[in-house]
Amino acid sequence: MDVPPAYAAGVRLLPNAVTVLALCAGLSSVYFALAGQWSLCIVATGFAAICDALDGRLARLLDATSKIGAELDSLSDLVSFGVAPALVLYLWALEGSRFGWIVTLVFAVCMALRLARFNTLLDVEQRYPFAKEFFVGVPAPAAALSAGIPLYVTLQFGEGWWSGEVLVGGWTLVVAGLMVSRLPTLSLKTVRVPATAIAPLLVVVGIAAAVLVTVPYLGLALVAIGYLLLIPYAGYRYRWLARHPEAWDVPVRERRAAARAARSARRLGIRPPLRRRVAGGASAVARAVRRLGDTEPGLPVIRRNGTPRTGPGPAPQRGNRLRLGLRRARRR
Repeated sequence: MDVPPAYAAGVRLLPNAVTVLALCAGLSSVYFALAGQWSLCIVATGFAAICDALDGRLARLLDATSKIGAELDSLSDLVSFGVAPALVLYLWALEGSRFGWIVTLVFAVCMALRLARFNTLLDVEQRYPFAKEFFVGVPAPAAALSAGIPLYVTLQFGEGWWSGEVLVGGWTLVVAGLMVSRLPTLSLKTVRVPATAIAPLLVVVGIAAAVLVTVPYLGLALVAIGYLLLIPYAGYRYRWLARHPEAWDVPVRERRAAARAARSARRLGIRPPLRRRVAGGASAVARAVRRLGDTEPGLPVIRRNGTPRTGPGPAPQRGNRLRLGLRRARRR
């Protein structure tokens, strides 16, 4: 059995040090906003997002996960992606508005609720085994990135209708609502890239890097909009997996084959497996058999109260075969 290497105590503190750096970067964005340096605000928030993506992976790599690290990570996310972006948007566009401070408070509170729910769901057994592939609501870094779209567009193209107080405040409330919503969103932690897609993905990464270098603010806006456009796809994928238990234990890269098999089964008129609990499926079969017993003389049938009965019944009906889950072959 492989034994994990024993790291020095100083190395095991590295994930928490990265989390503290993320916290400091988030607070620094407020400092830059007070000085009116909006570009540095975006840089500081982006650095905080990079640190947030690294600290958890470093903790698992160094076998340095701890409760204090998890709590510190949540507090850092609240400050870096909740309080700091809300204050930056307030100082940029909402300071002169009557409802600007209300919008700021709502965004920060929704971020706190979103993180509290995330920490609670970590210890709760999920209903579906594939639930780990999705987040509930928009995660904290993505919410901070999406809330800054009006700022990115303004820095790229100048002031316009997209920098108005009403639009900025309304958009901030929309993102706050997405954070505390029950919408499933994709978790990039579980994404596996097949070997055949590595080369095209590297090309896409190169194009994205070129866009971020030449037109950084427009690139950030496009990334945020692209992420938001993935939310309907995440909802469709979640519902599809919930309806197809045969794909639950299949690796992600092999689910396309399961999807093709499901489509072929529908074309052939074969029903998918039972979608409900076994007890619910068994009771449905029992009801179908009870109806069939009314058409077949001498067939024992269980009544609703549990007592058996036999006897003749009316003539067979066409719907009995469908009630049993059988379909007629498609005519060609």
